[in-house]
Amino acid sequence: MRGRGGKKGRGPAGPKVNGAIRCTECRLQGDDGTAYGVVSFAEARRIADDQGLDLVEVSPNAKPPVIKLIDYGRFKYDQQKRANEQKKKTAAVQLKEIQFRPNIEAGDLGTKLTRATKFLEQGDKIKMVMQFRGREMAYREAGMEKFKGIIEMVVKLGAIVESAPKSMGNRFICIMAPDKKVLNQKAKDQKRLEKLEALEAAEAGETSEATAGVENQADS
Repeated sequence: MRGRGGKKGRGPAGPKVNGAIRCTECRLQGDDGTAYGVVSFAEARRIADDQGLDLVEVSPNAKPPVIKLIDYGRFKYDQQKRANEQKKKTAAVQLKEIQFRPNIEAGDLGTKLTRATKFLEQGDKIKMVMQFRGREMAYREAGMEKFKGIIEMVVKLGAIVESAPKSMGNRFICIMAPDKKVLNQKAKDQKRLEKLEALEAAEAGETSEATAGVENQADS
């Protein structure tokens, strides 16, 4: 019935579409919000054909039933896309482990903080571990202070402490989770900075071209 698609029925759990709809009249709504009021089903079919859209029964129990003009193929695609995005959001969060030594050097610490940032931006939790070996066990108290300092650094990167630091044998352990509010703000700030840099680069290019034009005129 649809000018570009032919008859369509209904999906396994979807609404009735086009020829599967059984009614003599309906309350017709446009995809753009247009209210056509109560029209015969034949008139609804004509309007759908003229616009190259499908008829989808959105309220079958209404009197008369409510039918909407929709690009059903696009509608199903958008539904599936939203379902896939929701599935990604609800997927099991991974727990990534990052190990530190009490005598960790600045360069190594920077590398591990970069990894922590990546994990947080991916939505993963982090298991922070500081491990002591041999004589290092004699300096556990100082090690805990250093561990807490590293945890504060990760908090500033966009994390929250989900499980406070605790001692387990020769290790200190802390579980951290992404702070979505902080990470979202950082992403917005980064986009804003990129736009500003692009604008400044464009303005610099225009200035260079204008300067070159003036110099060329002076030479001539």
